Amino acid sequence: MNARLALLSSVAPGATESEIFRLALQHAVGELGAFGAAMHLRGPMSALRLVSSVGLPTALTRSWEIVDQEGPLAPARALHRGSGVWTPLGSPGSDADAAWPGTGLAALPVFGGKRSIGALTVLAGEHGEPTPEQWDFLRALVTWTEERMAQAPPPSGPSQTEPSGDRDRLRQALKEVSVGSWDWNIQTGDLIWDEAALELYGTRPEDYTGKIENWMRIVHPDDLAPTLDAAGQAIRDHGVYEAEYRVRRLDGTYGWTLARGRATYDEHGEPLRMIGVGWESNESRSARDALSRALRHMSDGFLAVDYEWRITFANLEAERTLGFSEEELFGRVLWELPSARQVPGLESRCRNAAAEARSAGFDVHMPDSGRRYHLRLVPGPDGHTLYLTDVTEKRRLAEERQAAERAASQRAARIAELTTALAKATTSRDVVDAVARRVLPPFAAAGLLVQAIEGDRLHHVGAVGYPDDFLEGVDRHAWTPHNPAWEAIQADTPLFLSSPQEFAARWPELAGLLDGDKQAWAFLPLTASGHTFGVCVISFDRPRRLTDEERALLTTISALVAQSLERARLYDAEHTRSRELQRSLLPRDLPDLPACTAAARYLPAGQGADVGGDWYDIIPLSSGQVALVVGDVMGHGLPEAATMGRLRTAVHTLADLELPPGEIMGHLNDIVVGMGEASYATCLYALYDSTTRVCSLARAGHPPPALVHPDGTVHFPEPDADPPLGAAEPPFETVELEVPEGSLLVLYTDGLVESSKREIDEGMAELARLLSTAHEDGTAVDLERLCDRLTAGLLPTEQQAADDAAFLVARLHSLPADRMASWPLPEDPKAAGQARRHVREQLAAWGLDDLTPTAELLVSELVGNVVRHARGPVRLRLLHGAELICEVYDGSQTMPRIRRATETDEGGRGLQLITALSGRWGARYTPAGKCIWTEQPLPGPGDHTADASELVFLNAPDFDEDWDALL
Repeated sequence: MNARLALLSSVAPGATESEIFRLALQHAVGELGAFGAAMHLRGPMSALRLVSSVGLPTALTRSWEIVDQEGPLAPARALHRGSGVWTPLGSPGSDADAAWPGTGLAALPVFGGKRSIGALTVLAGEHGEPTPEQWDFLRALVTWTEERMAQAPPPSGPSQTEPSGDRDRLRQALKEVSVGSWDWNIQTGDLIWDEAALELYGTRPEDYTGKIENWMRIVHPDDLAPTLDAAGQAIRDHGVYEAEYRVRRLDGTYGWTLARGRATYDEHGEPLRMIGVGWESNESRSARDALSRALRHMSDGFLAVDYEWRITFANLEAERTLGFSEEELFGRVLWELPSARQVPGLESRCRNAAAEARSAGFDVHMPDSGRRYHLRLVPGPDGHTLYLTDVTEKRRLAEERQAAERAASQRAARIAELTTALAKATTSRDVVDAVARRVLPPFAAAGLLVQAIEGDRLHHVGAVGYPDDFLEGVDRHAWTPHNPAWEAIQADTPLFLSSPQEFAARWPELAGLLDGDKQAWAFLPLTASGHTFGVCVISFDRPRRLTDEERALLTTISALVAQSLERARLYDAEHTRSRELQRSLLPRDLPDLPACTAAARYLPAGQGADVGGDWYDIIPLSSGQVALVVGDVMGHGLPEAATMGRLRTAVHTLADLELPPGEIMGHLNDIVVGMGEASYATCLYALYDSTTRVCSLARAGHPPPALVHPDGTVHFPEPDADPPLGAAEPPFETVELEVPEGSLLVLYTDGLVESSKREIDEGMAELARLLSTAHEDGTAVDLERLCDRLTAGLLPTEQQAADDAAFLVARLHSLPADRMASWPLPEDPKAAGQARRHVREQLAAWGLDDLTPTAELLVSELVGNVVRHARGPVRLRLLHGAELICEVYDGSQTMPRIRRATETDEGGRGLQLITALSGRWGARYTPAGKCIWTEQPLPGPGDHTADASELVFLNAPDFDEDWDALL
């Protein structure tokens, strides 16, 4: 409150009374949260005049323009009591008929000097009567208003004031605007006019008698009766009297005036007096007459109706539209007219708009004339106005324009949609599918054929809507240079054929190639980068002549297709080369070994070249051993594929040397380091020995393998992983696992279990869940089916992978104990004889007698060399697997080297003999020394066996001489 008063105190002296009233009312409304406020000042005789209001619409303030000072209303009561009053709305004496929203009226008198000159009234809001603090604020606000009114400058123009102790500013203001006041005693007929009223009604003071007859004499005869009726109606209804009529001036002419007033009543409801004001309305009346003439002849229909929807005015166009003259329309209810009843929903829509007191516009269709009109309804204070505009042609043109715009928008949308689809198309097949889905339906086409030039003929890129036998026939004839496709290509101009007859007339020799289901064609050359390389044929299942617009659109589409198809063909060629390169770098077929059966998958990333650095391999080794390898070169593309090829070759070479897994990793790390700082790779090398069921693992930055036991449990052996190849420091840790018979060992790269949407732990958990189904009902699942299951579960086709993935699933088998035999041998020349005897006996037990002579010779040579050149302990082992394997172990790590012996050399031919007699031989280090082994293929039906006479000397039981000396 204090802030508001301080703000008002800053208003400079000399503000006009209207500014003072407006500020006072605004702050009263703001402080009390009221609906509005009004300021009344004393006028001539016994009336309070409304001079300013805030927040109150004219419809509500009209009845408050003149307030009887002696009446029961809140401003008069405050003026009479000389203090603030509170009047709840609806209470006796309140202005309940006004039906103002709110809860009540708070009024305070305004003084000029010692005399009350008016009242400030606030229409309180929902908070009800002001609080004591708010009353104090209102009193302070009235005091400020009184002080500032005393400082206000007088109104401009002649000053006419009533004699009094103080200047009466209200009377000056009323005279400035030429408003006359009158007071009519209804019971006695006395009529009191002030000076302004005498001047307004053309009466000299000396002619004024103070009776109602003074007024009746100056009213135009035509206006007297309706004016008296309006006054009588206002008295009966306790409402506001308002009338416009003509009065005679002193010069004998008539002028228009407006009068407004309100009656007062006694305690029995009998009318006592009517107090009001009047003013000249010639200017506004002339404007209304000019407006009426303009409306009468305007090109649009115009109607005015009252609140009962009775027509009060209709111009010429409205008469023509409704089919009646103005005289016939005047006073009739709008909804009773036949033309209005013919429009469905017209009445309800107009009534709804009028009820909401809002303007509304909508189109109506006249069934009888077929015309369309736009109707606009505007509610007013005395009724409603309706405007009718004939929009038939305008709407037709608009609809045609909208249809054209929709067609253009649809074309643009189709082009945009096709462009987006073609931008995403990667392969030629993708391009054909995109065109088939987004071009054929809008044009109601039935077929699509895309061909590209290869050599001197056209090659099918893709087709939709054509039977295979038709395509085969077209391919056989190769669409010789004299055909529509070649003509469109050579001319680089679209060719449109609207019927089979047109086709046959131009190419009768090709009539037999026509597909009976196709009746019209569009041959669109495919040109990109200034080179025409093919044709796109769109066909229709009925004769059809395409419009110029359709032809232009198809030509535009063909240009888009050509650009995409050229890019796709380059991708296809690159993709083919990449796939061939990838296939050449990965194993073509996995070996089927007694130690394991396996299946594998390589899945390239969803984008870019179809090659990467992921690989897998199975490498058969000696003595029932097998190496299983999986690796991943960081990155994706041709350089990574080349690096992968180098590493895979190196792994094969190192594995053939039968080095331990840790040493192999060390050599691979040296290779990767030599490639440069940016080269890194991960690798997992598993060496499985089927004779011991032991699997040795070395891991360089790679995810651990999954071991699936026969009972379906899944285990991830997790030795501490060494850093990736290229960043590691040898030696590499090797972990040994004992693997149950029939277990699965699954090796994989991180692309299988890790992605941007899935952490590697989540992927490994999902891998374990899928692998747990490797045994169903106690039966091992086929490995190819299992690979498909892993691919679908971890890398679904709808999910585009960001990294390559490779995995290898191997079912491990052990060599049965009855297929293995081992004996220790002494460290003397008799060891060879014992070895031969063990071989004869064991091979006889295995039913391999045909292999005995050669096996004895090989074992004798191996044992003889060990006894002569190495040291013990010495041990012999025979393995009966896919081949017969003979192994001789010793305690020396000196490896045998084959050399070419000269004619004079006494030795050096033993390893040549072993090479000649065995299918394969080699040597490998063991923790205690080395092992030299040979492989002999098992005999098959019809195989040649050695004659005993050829090797009779081998049967001597005491043959212990050195083989090099004998040979």
